Amino acid sequence: MANICKRANSYRITVSCGINGKNKHIRKYKTVTPPPGLTPKQEQKFVEKAASEFEQKCKTGQVLDESTRLNDFAEKWFNDYAEKQLEPRTVARYRDIYKRIGVALGNMKLSAIQPHHLLEFYENLAEKGVRCINYVPLPILADTIKETGKSLEALGKDIGVAQSVMRSCKHGRTVTLKSAEKVADHFKVPLTELFEPGEDKGLSDKTIREHHVLLSSIFSTAVQWQVIFSNPCERVKPPKVEYKESRYLDENGAAALFEALEGEPYQYAVMIQLFVHTGLRRAELCGLSWEDIDFINKQIYVHKNSLYLPKKGIFESKTKTRKSTRVIKISEDVLDIINEYRKWQNDLKAERGSYWQESGRLFTKDNGQPIFPDTISKWFHEFVQRKQLPDVCVHSLRHTNATLMIAAGTPLKIVSDRLGHASIQTTGNIYSHQLQSADAVAADNIAAMLKKGRDNNNKKIG
Repeated sequence: MANICKRANSYRITVSCGINGKNKHIRKYKTVTPPPGLTPKQEQKFVEKAASEFEQKCKTGQVLDESTRLNDFAEKWFNDYAEKQLEPRTVARYRDIYKRIGVALGNMKLSAIQPHHLLEFYENLAEKGVRCINYVPLPILADTIKETGKSLEALGKDIGVAQSVMRSCKHGRTVTLKSAEKVADHFKVPLTELFEPGEDKGLSDKTIREHHVLLSSIFSTAVQWQVIFSNPCERVKPPKVEYKESRYLDENGAAALFEALEGEPYQYAVMIQLFVHTGLRRAELCGLSWEDIDFINKQIYVHKNSLYLPKKGIFESKTKTRKSTRVIKISEDVLDIINEYRKWQNDLKAERGSYWQESGRLFTKDNGQPIFPDTISKWFHEFVQRKQLPDVCVHSLRHTNATLMIAAGTPLKIVSDRLGHASIQTTGNIYSHQLQSADAVAADNIAAMLKKGRDNNNKKIG
């Protein structure tokens, strides 16, 4: 309960807000001055109301000053800014990142956090033991799963883990310790017989930089809300992220990929072909509805994403940026692929009957509901390994599309528009290496044309 202390013509209100990490009491203060002309009873009611409102604001984190702890301000930042301004997947990613920030810096006052605190934090993130050690399934586990004769979904339900966890166990991808223990308990064998610990290493420079970006955004908001005077992140240089060239396939690699799709699940094969032909992002392709395909004008209207979050399920959201909402032309070949696929889906609907739940989407689960975006990524990873193709992922197919356009001499503005980049500069930065190669080819072509012209003139003179 708030404590009220009279001071001449004003009252000082004190609210206790618990104990901090150093076992010290956290108190918030406010001074109120009743308006003149009130009776003693009216003045008492005025002060009690002010105290009650102040105490409620303290409890809900609405009272902000330099003594506000980072954890308290961050929660308000998530609720009042991030949840309203950012995409759900971005917010989920930021909340996951903030867990480490909260443990290291969360109990410090906003005004007390200095550049050297941030530098020490970033150095700690790069050390071993920061990330949770995941466990790698041993080959015997895949055989054990196969021997049960059950589907991954059914087996996952028996064990108490998600189907995606069982898929990781089957294909040798890492799982958490908790999931590994559940699997080992189910099969009644020691953990070490089915799993081995993954590599214990610090976070990558890219991930550390993500921590810096989040902290900078939180502190910038604190400055805008006049809680602190400056952003300490502005005086700190985060780790440099080593540039890695985007993985992609050239025209020969793309042709080999299409050949390898023969005999594979039809829906997945169609999705992979469309990734290469259109350059759509995974969320954009999964979000396509039949009404987004203009069969007459041969174009696709891209205006929504299909995303997934564990607590939210599959949901629709706006495209990544304003420029990502776009209309792209498709070739006659692509239109034929889509038409054939529509016939296949209609046959599947008839076969499923009442089991089919119409969603209007191009790509669905076997009951007609929107496909999990991760499904195609996981299948493609396994497919590439099985077919011994170059080490590329689904997003590499978007880069493949861009690279092929650039190699074909497509103007950069057109490439940027088709990819839905925020600006042509973004496209130029991402594909600078490919542009340099195209530039070299253009120079050779110009030289060849001029040489041909000179040769023709010499023949005329001769």
